[in-house]
Amino acid sequence: MPRYEEWHSPIEGISRKIFPPGKDMMSMMITFKTGSIGPAHSHPHEQLTFVISGRLSMTMNGEIIVAGAGEQIVVPGDAVHEVTALEDSVVIEIFTPLRADLLATITE
Repeated sequence: MPRYEEWHSPIEGISRKIFPPGKDMMSMMITFKTGSIGPAHSHPHEQLTFVISGRLSMTMNGEIIVAGAGEQIVVPGDAVHEVTALEDSVVIEIFTPLRADLLATITE
């Protein structure tokens, strides 16, 4: 298992590193290769996706949202969402409360 701030690739074309969490929120950096897809899923956590570079298309509850560098997408808890990289992209994602499922993929 990776440690905090180490890159790992859970899906082909997508790599992430999870930063040490705060008390009630956490963040991670994700890189996407053009055409890579983060499959549809939902979680009870509120999520903010901030695009540092590149361009993403997110389908959320059937609505398509395109975001580029300097833009963000807010994903409410329990919203079904899927992302497709329209370009090589780098994003920061912030979650509240903590996502125990993601933190469980890290060893300290």
